[in-house]
Amino acid sequence: MTSTLYSDRITIDPNVCFGKPCVRGMRLRVIDVLDNLAGGASVADLLRDYPYLEAEDISACLAYASEAVAAQSERGAARGFWSMPNCHPV
Repeated sequence: MTSTLYSDRITIDPNVCFGKPCVRGMRLRVIDVLDNLAGGASVADLLRDYPYLEAEDISACLAYASEAVAAQSERGAARGFWSMPNCHPV
């Protein structure tokens, strides 16, 4: 997965939300979308609650998170350790 899947939808601007990754420069952080999904909200719930949000924005948040986790795992593997106990690659 490459950053081109979300590069036009996920922005990082030091003047918006302290430089945290946001959706299209708005004050809706990627972590807010992810937390809602993890808390049981559906895509339909998010689209209803945030009328300016598009389904592609949610997909971009998931792609961004996936790439961030993969990068963190690669950094851990390069250092020869894993940051979580009992967390090993399959």
